[in-house]
Amino acid sequence: MSSFNVLRRRVLPDSSSETSRAPSPNPVFRDKDGEPVTLVTASKLKKLSSHRSKRRQWLLFGLGGLFGIVVAAFFAQQNDVISLEGLMDINLVSLLDAIPAGIVNDAKDITRHERETVNYDSFTVGLHLQSQGVKARHPVIMIPGVISTGLESWGTEEVSRQYFRKRLWGSWSMMRALVLDKASWKRHIMLDKLTGLDPPGIKLRAAQGFDAADFFITGYWIWSKILENLATLGYDPSNAFTAAYDWRLSCEKLELRDHYFTRLKAHIETGVKTSGEKVVLVSHSMGSQVLFYFLHWVEAEGHGNGGPDWVDTFVDSWINISGSMLGALKGLPAVLSGEMKDTAQLNAFAVYGLEKFLAKHERVELFRAMPGASSMLPMGGNAVWGNKTWAPDDSSNQTISYGTFINFKESNSTQSPANLTVEESHAYLMKNSDTWYRDQVQRTYSYGVAHSKAEVEENGKDAKKWMNPLETRLPLAPHLKIYCFYGVGKRTERSYWYREDRDPMSKINVTIDTSITYGEIDRGVIMGEGDGTVPLMSNGYMCAKGWRINRYNPAGVTVKVYEMPHEPDRFSPRGGPNTGDHVDILGRASLNDLILRVAGGKGNHIEENYVSNIREYSEKVKIYDDR
Repeated sequence: MSSFNVLRRRVLPDSSSETSRAPSPNPVFRDKDGEPVTLVTASKLKKLSSHRSKRRQWLLFGLGGLFGIVVAAFFAQQNDVISLEGLMDINLVSLLDAIPAGIVNDAKDITRHERETVNYDSFTVGLHLQSQGVKARHPVIMIPGVISTGLESWGTEEVSRQYFRKRLWGSWSMMRALVLDKASWKRHIMLDKLTGLDPPGIKLRAAQGFDAADFFITGYWIWSKILENLATLGYDPSNAFTAAYDWRLSCEKLELRDHYFTRLKAHIETGVKTSGEKVVLVSHSMGSQVLFYFLHWVEAEGHGNGGPDWVDTFVDSWINISGSMLGALKGLPAVLSGEMKDTAQLNAFAVYGLEKFLAKHERVELFRAMPGASSMLPMGGNAVWGNKTWAPDDSSNQTISYGTFINFKESNSTQSPANLTVEESHAYLMKNSDTWYRDQVQRTYSYGVAHSKAEVEENGKDAKKWMNPLETRLPLAPHLKIYCFYGVGKRTERSYWYREDRDPMSKINVTIDTSITYGEIDRGVIMGEGDGTVPLMSNGYMCAKGWRINRYNPAGVTVKVYEMPHEPDRFSPRGGPNTGDHVDILGRASLNDLILRVAGGKGNHIEENYVSNIREYSEKVKIYDDR
């Protein structure tokens, strides 16, 4: 699928979403006066939108033309047709002045229409629980994922002064820098290949506070709906905190450069001291992997020095939202060939920019020079993801097993060998990577499985294994509660067809074979179950089965699973209140309800909810309890 189609699907409704196997429970919401609040019906949505469809098309046409002018200016710079220096002075106000009034009015009208059609009222969930007597109890600390944290420049060298305190990830400044000054943007966003830290003269840091995570760019919310609902229960900066981090860094370098885990430990201890209650930790996506690392770091001697009972003393609950506990399969093709089918974890504009303004080899270099991203490579090997003939999540009507992760239609060279499993694909990546990247990954991460209690205990002494839940255990915290909330029912990348890249101008060896489309294969990509970004096996295996194996959870920590089927509102670009999308789920009404119940001390009333076949798949995984 082309990047234009990705952009179109983010702006226009997606009518092809897969229907869920089971309906999602829909709580009845009431306002603070006890009056019922009803979601807008589909018929009303249709009525609201029908007379605007033509105007929407004209709006998109007009904005597309405007974007085309900017792109034309970019490519015309060598011909002096348009002065790019002049474009640098354009701001949003001047852009609005240049756009015809009719298009501006239509844009405002469509924005208003979006609020009407998906306005399940960001505060309604909190007001409903408030009317039931639920109020702020536990301090809440949020650990965001990749897209959720903006990165801003603090460099004062001449090359960075124009970007001082501007976000080069997570803002319109990012898009402008990418289009108008790509080389400089790359220098800032990429880490040093040898040290994994800031390049000389460059200083990018994670934005801090709630502003770091509530919006990606203006209008594209991330955590804002959760923050709004928390506020209705009485949360504010005194009892809620966003622990933003520079997701480009490995966890080891996060502590070395930013003292991130030291500061996180201090925030947790301060929250307990000032409130008299244990904290609730809320993590999303890659943030769940970072938090799992922290649970090891904080207790380890020579690191956090908290001792074996620290987690049980200070943490009440861990809310794990769409946690990529076993990685994201699309992470491997990203660092192998700079490709993914539908980069749903990124904002549509960011996807469009990467596709149009960065060649594949540039994207490979970019992803590899962000060591934190390699934490998303799949963990568990063939035991979790299958072998050449079988995978635990294969269905009876499949013609191609998911077990062969990378397939080659023509396997007659060193660049296109026989079909590869996940384990073999990882080895293939290492073999065909630069030395600096290979050394970086092998020094920082481990992707295997510990099959005995003795291995697990020994691995607890090795920091490079702390991100892998199949090689290390949960803390010895019998009072800790873990809640796994994630979406299901949205097609997600599961395996790929590749070919040798014979383009003489190309600097990569292989590329996804987009010419193959038949059966389950869509332009070289085989889709499976998940939330659109993270496969079901990664979201659900540890929660449904892995942490019920004694060596991975010897203290018997309570783990509850609540799956949410992807039931998007076809009139909403973000899916509406019942979406199960990896990012958009943060605005889902029922997810907000569950988070607030846990924060308010009512999590014990939550019952498990399974709508996928994760338990059946988990039983087929070749990882077994100790005999």
